[in-house]
Amino acid sequence: QVQLVESGGGLVQAGGSLRLSCAASGNIYSINTMGWYRQAPGKQREWFATDIIGGGTRYADSVKGRFTISRDNAKNTVYLQMNSLKPEDTAVYYCHVLRSGSFGVFDYWGQGTQVTVSS
Repeated sequence: QVQLVESGGGLVQAGGSLRLSCAASGNIYSINTMGWYRQAPGKQREWFATDIIGGGTRYADSVKGRFTISRDNAKNTVYLQMNSLKPEDTAVYYCHVLRSGSFGVFDYWGQGTQVTVSS
């Protein structure tokens, strides 16, 4: 099992910045990716950023150039720096880990943290 604890959400004005953190613990070996999804009210959860371990980063077009994902291996933590925030970025943000286990590949999710961007 992998446990994920997120922090850093909050309320910010449009154009502002926030940084989210996601600390992983437990069976953190063989993690393939660490990334972020978000879910706005009335919408499906959507992917927007991933750090592929040993394989670089990927971003959805909606956040490219504004959001940056990074990782601190010593702290088993992934970060999301969000700049130039827009009201449409308002959502619950979820940390996600994909890990290879003995019996397959497994998804793990954080509890979610609310990000609200006011206009």
